[in-house]
Amino acid sequence: MGTGTGDTDDKIFIGKGEQPAWLTLGLANRHGLVTGATGTGKTVSLQVMAEGFARAGVPVFAADIKGDLSGIAEAGEGKDFILARAKEMALTFQPDQFSTIFWDVFGEQGHPVRATVSEMGPLLLSRMMDLNEVQEGVLNIAFRVADEQGLLLMDMKDLRAILSYVAEHASELTTQYGNVSKQTIGTIQRQLLVLENQGADKFFGEPALQLKDFMRTDRDGRGMINILVADKLMQSPQLYATFLLWMLSELFEELPEAGDPPKPKLVFFFDEAHLLFNDAPKALMDKIEQVVRLIRSKGVGVYFVTQNPIDVPDKVLAQLGNRVQHALRAFTPRDQKAVQAAAQTFRPNPKLDTAAVITQLGKGEALVSFLEGNGTPAMVERVMVRPPSARIGPVTPEERKAIMAASPVKGKYDTTIDSESAYEVLQKRIAGTAATAGASGGGILGQLGSIVGSIFGTGVSRGKLSTGQVIARNVARSVSNQVVGGIAASVGKSVGGSLGSSIGREIVRGTLGGILKR
Repeated sequence: MGTGTGDTDDKIFIGKGEQPAWLTLGLANRHGLVTGATGTGKTVSLQVMAEGFARAGVPVFAADIKGDLSGIAEAGEGKDFILARAKEMALTFQPDQFSTIFWDVFGEQGHPVRATVSEMGPLLLSRMMDLNEVQEGVLNIAFRVADEQGLLLMDMKDLRAILSYVAEHASELTTQYGNVSKQTIGTIQRQLLVLENQGADKFFGEPALQLKDFMRTDRDGRGMINILVADKLMQSPQLYATFLLWMLSELFEELPEAGDPPKPKLVFFFDEAHLLFNDAPKALMDKIEQVVRLIRSKGVGVYFVTQNPIDVPDKVLAQLGNRVQHALRAFTPRDQKAVQAAAQTFRPNPKLDTAAVITQLGKGEALVSFLEGNGTPAMVERVMVRPPSARIGPVTPEERKAIMAASPVKGKYDTTIDSESAYEVLQKRIAGTAATAGASGGGILGQLGSIVGSIFGTGVSRGKLSTGQVIARNVARSVSNQVVGGIAASVGKSVGGSLGSSIGREIVRGTLGGILKR
């Protein structure tokens, strides 16, 4: 092993006991788990793993709950305890730092992270707002109505607008979709207010995050480390957990199949993972299990970080092949039960009493079991985790500012875009401008042109367009007259406004299909 990092071309050196502990890159997309009581060294283990992945050219995403992980962007210091630990492992400590991008839902300590309401979808929004089954059903109806009306749901005011529209048309929608009560709509609106007070209004909007910005390498070919600043976000646990689940779901939807690549395309560390599973309804649990099970074939490794393995449901736990277990305390009968449960998740080692060792581990020590060449877990080993090469602890505000100023995504997400969407379209209807637009546009042709314009952004000034709308504008300009004209000619003069909306929606879906993802 010798000097330096201890890594090889296909393995990351994590620590050393009787034997070296290696995390094999080709098996790293089989997911993992880092557990242990507060203060036992989970964050340092996470940092060691993140550094190893970055050195191997694998981009990393990690939520930083306390700010400690941000130090990975700055060079480490050769303090006495670090030098001593490195020497024990036959390493020569070499300070290093890693290319880092900071992200922040609130846009305060990192680049803003946004999603559109449509991308989030009714299932995850219901989880965010803690809606019951009836309320979730009504929210699904609101999304369906927006879809049928050709209304884009981008931000919170769009969602409020479509909910108000549904409330106003509750009686006719009840006939079509089932019971829609104004009282239920009112409850959802109140929950939206709670969400806004938690800062979620800053999360919904444009420009929406492009996940390819998480999957960058720097000029040296190292993986970029994406850090989500989550200290403030953690004050709203459901918002935090649902946001990270949305990111996983989007990765799952967008990435192509990759099979078993020689190294992951991205490694995703999910800290405080128990928040994802607390009181989650069955539909959401099924989605989580599906995403974790199938995202492996997309080349993404997911590593849950929490206090105890029993925080993670069995179906998910069974898919987490790479394990790092720090110390647990066993002061109460419940604690003792948790220790026994944690010990049983490892492949036994005849030389170790796993349950006893879990309570005896010192800071920086861990029980580890990583997948071996044939994909089976290695026998559990007690190891000392290697010291990180970058700083242990947070960056200063000045350092963070300098890192953000040099960021490859500087300026891309910093300014909010408010394009014409559901709120603006419904406001125009209320104001009676639809009739004027119809007259100036020439009947059905004008109505269809207006629908296409609102969806593709061709009726919005260029300065307010997102990148997707700029592309769509160019496409729409070249085809809209022919498409709209052809449809108008074929359906004749008898087509009404609501059918016109339906045809407009079919133009969007049929002509461009999945090319443009809103």
